[in-house]
Amino acid sequence: MSKVYPHAAAALAGLLHDNMTLAAGGFGLCGIPENLIVALRDSGVRGLTIIGNNAGVDGFGMGVLLTSRQVKKVVASYVGENREFERQVLAGDLELELVPQGTLAERLRAGGAGIPGFFTRTAFGTKLAEGKETKIFHGKEYVLEPGIQAEVSLVKAWKGDRSGNLVYRKTARNFNPMIATCSRVCVAEVEELVEVGELEPDSIHTPGIYVDRIIQGPRYEKRIEFRTVQGQAASRKESPLRELMARRAAQELRDGYYVNLGIGIPTLVANFIPEGMNVTLQSENGLLGIGPFPPEDRIDPDLINAGKQTISTIAGSAFFSSADSFAMIRGGHIDLSILGALEVSATGDIANWMVPGKMVKGPGGAMDLVAGVKRVVAVMEHCAKDGSPKIRRKCTLPLTGKGVVSLIITDLCVFEVKPGGRLVLTELHPGVTLDEVHAKTGCPFAVAVAAH
Repeated sequence: MSKVYPHAAAALAGLLHDNMTLAAGGFGLCGIPENLIVALRDSGVRGLTIIGNNAGVDGFGMGVLLTSRQVKKVVASYVGENREFERQVLAGDLELELVPQGTLAERLRAGGAGIPGFFTRTAFGTKLAEGKETKIFHGKEYVLEPGIQAEVSLVKAWKGDRSGNLVYRKTARNFNPMIATCSRVCVAEVEELVEVGELEPDSIHTPGIYVDRIIQGPRYEKRIEFRTVQGQAASRKESPLRELMARRAAQELRDGYYVNLGIGIPTLVANFIPEGMNVTLQSENGLLGIGPFPPEDRIDPDLINAGKQTISTIAGSAFFSSADSFAMIRGGHIDLSILGALEVSATGDIANWMVPGKMVKGPGGAMDLVAGVKRVVAVMEHCAKDGSPKIRRKCTLPLTGKGVVSLIITDLCVFEVKPGGRLVLTELHPGVTLDEVHAKTGCPFAVAVAAH
């Protein structure tokens, strides 16, 4: 029986019904099955549960299904910049199951591999672990997570053959390989459909045994979530306080380190890797890249970790799936993670993914990072917009991780979090007084000699 169908609507015929569960590949808008999503929308099915890293943006990707009110539940790691998605969640119109990004990738992989569940360190002690079974391994608490299986999965590949063998391109691989395996029926769309035998067997990422139907997509917009022009990027990078914090964070790098940089100010750290230092940057969407980079290869802030475009110009790169990416993270192979934060406690707890009733961005990969990397540095403004302290005795917002931060860099100073939960001020930035730090910090701290 031929697996090849003439177009997306034909490939979905007979598979769709109201209140079904679907999984869709992609990370941000990178590697999403654009044509199949449009056909899914046009089918008119309703009450859908959709599973994926995120739900696209307003008016594109899986976001079109939210606009048309065809979705009742989303299982995802990240709400991102999709305002309609966030609005429906906060209004109670949409059920949302947030899953840490690495846990989501592994749950999908497990579901496709016939593994009913697994224990992970990710999310221990947080809101996302509430009500779940936990177990102690080697003196640490782990959380039981179930595998995920869907009725139908939709994936996007660069090339495919008539047997369903698929090849993804660079970071567009992301969640697609796991989602291709996790359902009873997998429908794939490809940019180029070739005859059997034309693909190099050693280059195939998803074997055809997992793919039931395949189409060649007629067109691809390949949007990014937002575009930053060079002038805007330059003015943002030149913000004195942002640059100050990024430069100080770069002092934590060491030769030979594998480093993950979070969205925002942490991403700017890549611009200040000391000359001659060999640092390898790791990104959750499936990329290892060698640095420092020449100016023409600079990564625009907020794009690489957010999966908002495919990266192809970095010399010495390695590309892989999101499941492999988080295996590196959970397995302790990343030396340092530099993250932003909404709050950090005196004991090293960090909160950076949710403000109840006001903002739901999702944990993304942060919960996996703080649980799996060797060292965590938080970079953030010292105070919130309303002037309240962001460094507190105890976090008031839902936690990303417990007791995981070892260094806090703010626009005023630097704190070390010592074992046992002791906060020590080690540096003051130029023009900042000790009294100012005391007034703007929501917990007691000791002062090192260098700070006097």
